[in-house]
Amino acid sequence: MKVRIEIDCTPLEARQSIGLPDVAPMQIAMMDKLQRQMMANIDKASPEALMQSWFTFDPKLAERFQDLFAAIMVGLGGTLLARPGGKAGVTLANAVPEQRLGPK
Repeated sequence: MKVRIEIDCTPLEARQSIGLPDVAPMQIAMMDKLQRQMMANIDKASPEALMQSWFTFDPKLAERFQDLFAAIMVGLGGTLLARPGGKAGVTLANAVPEQRLGPK
């Protein structure tokens, strides 16, 4: 024997029928607060603000970041220092293809 009961009601009516409280006012208040916080902090998420916050504590950090990036790019093309005849201090900015390939 199968019994099938079909109840057609809204979620609010279902919560009320089993005695749960109405949480709609709390949800509206929380969403309003979240929206106010997001709008207040939207300027902090701009690329300019992020770069400024990253590089304000150390003025030479931008140079170090550039040197790190250059070292990574040179490393992807093969390091000059590991090869015989490689020149110390050669960076991506002043390296020419013949120097990166080394002797033939």
